Order: sequence, then C-alpha cells, then structure tokens
Amino acid sequence: MLPKYSYHANTFSNPFGQRYWMTEKGCAAAAASGGGGLKGIIAGGITGGIEICITYPTEYVKTQLQLDEKGERKKYKGIVDCVKQTVSQRGLPGLYRGLSVLIYGSIPKSAARFGAFESLKNHMKSENGQLNTSAKLLSGLGAGICEAVVAVTPMETIKVKFINDQRSAHPKFKGFFHGVSEIIKAEGIGGIYKGLTATILKQGSNQAIRFYVLLSLKDLYTGKDPNKTVPKPIVGVFGAIAGAASVFSNTPLDVLKTRMQGLEASKYRNTADCALQILKNEGIHAFYKGTVPRLGRVCLDVGITFMIYDSFMDLFNKLFVRH
Repeated sequence: MLPKYSYHANTFSNPFGQRYWMTEKGCAAAAASGGGGLKGIIAGGITGGIEICITYPTEYVKTQLQLDEKGERKKYKGIVDCVKQTVSQRGLPGLYRGLSVLIYGSIPKSAARFGAFESLKNHMKSENGQLNTSAKLLSGLGAGICEAVVAVTPMETIKVKFINDQRSAHPKFKGFFHGVSEIIKAEGIGGIYKGLTATILKQGSNQAIRFYVLLSLKDLYTGKDPNKTVPKPIVGVFGAIAGAASVFSNTPLDVLKTRMQGLEASKYRNTADCALQILKNEGIHAFYKGTVPRLGRVCLDVGITFMIYDSFMDLFNKLFVRH
C-alpha cells in the first residue's frame, strides 16, 4: 500500500521518502551523505550549475597547463601567463571555453554520485546509522566510479577536446553540439569515452577521499551526537579540506586523464604508456602540472558544493515531511 501524504502544519508531506540523516543528524549530514533520488538530482544539479560558473576559469587554466608540453612546443610560462594570453587572444569569455559541457553534465553527474553513495551507504551503515572507516571509503569509491562511467568521462573528454581545439590557430568546433558531432563523426562514440580507466581511477579516489574526510570531520565536530548539526560555514571549510586532500593525493591521475582525453591522445597506446612517456620525456614533476590552479578550484568547488547542497537539503526538509 502506498504511504499517505497530506498537507499539515504549514509543511508538505515528503514524496521523496524518509532518510535517517534527516531526523538523526539534520541537513548538514545530508550534504555529506548525498540525499539521493529526485531530491539529490534537484539539489545537486542546481548546486553544480552555480559552482561551475564560479570556478570554471581555474579549471580552464589548469587544463591548459596540463596540456602544455616541454621544449619548443611549450606555450605558457605559468598560471598568470596562461590567463594573460587567453584574455589577450580571446577576451574574458575565452576563460569560459567549454563551460557549456560541464553545465550540461552537472545534473547526471550529481545524480550518479549521490544516488550511488546513498545506495552503498544504506548497505554498509550500522544499526545506529553510522558509517565506519571502510564503509566511508568504499561508499565514496563506488560513487566516484559510478559518476565516472555515467557522466564524467564523456563530459570531461568533450571539455578537454574543446579546450585543446581552442589552442589551435584555427579552431574547428563552432559550438557544443557541432563539436560533439565532429568528435563522434571522426572517432565514433568511443571518441567521447577516451581515458575511461584514468577517469575511473581519478573519480573513484576523489570521492573516496572527499567523503571519508568530510564525514570524519563532521563526526569529530559533532562527537557523533545525532542531535548536533554542523553550521553551513563549517561544512564549507570541511569541504575545502576534503578537496585539498584529494588534490594532493591524485593530481598525477588527473594529468593522465587530461592527456588521454586531449586531441593528441592517439600518440599514447593506453594509460600506462601515457604515464611512461610523460615520466621519460618530461620527468616526474610533470605529473603535478596544474596543481596550484586545481587546488584553488577544487577547494572552492567542494566547499561551495556541500554548503549549497546542504542549504537545499535544509529547504527540502522544511517543505516536505512524511506523516
């Protein structure tokens, strides 16, 4: 029998279904645990669109520096030079080249990530709704793998190819849909799934680290007291710390992913060959190209994401109550 929902006490009944963190830890916990379902898609999609518009220029610069090679082909002297050249040649809009790709992909990425995390968490949580260390890591890992396959790989591949195309003297992509059609026409559907292995490794490790650090910091702050919530600014700080931890841990995987998804990816046989060629030709420091701009973007990204997502979950919890 379907549950009954009714208007009561100035609130709407909850069509999303009850979640333990809504009653035990409040909306701050919901941000870390994902939300899932329709609620997660809506909150995550809105949050993703907002944070992408704020942080995208740092993503653009990071990708440009990672695609830059040594020797005669080296184009940029550093972050500031990359920004100056881009603005000089393309104007400020040049720093937003490829933004539409991430906006189009934000909703499915958020849905896959938070939905997978909730599903895995529900299988791993203890009787009192807590996640132990391995459960936090494995749930985050599964969420990252899911989003990598469903949305991140095609979205990131298209984004990198768009940015790489912008580097050429005569860009051939006239817009998002034209660019995607040209990629598929030239490389088939597999053309938007370049670097899948590297992306799975990157996203899996990213989310495992971020969810683990964020949830652990929240547990530390609340003392695992189910009646204590985490203020929004503190959620943002915890998110930034979690983002920084992931950057220092897996930037080499991000460099590999970027190279495997670039327009010159054909010169690499596979991810392992890409790693060997970078190590041989450019040295180990090349695996940490773009760390500074990526650090700024990711810390801001993760902090904003969890703060805004937390706020929307708070709003949903006030509007929808199951009786």
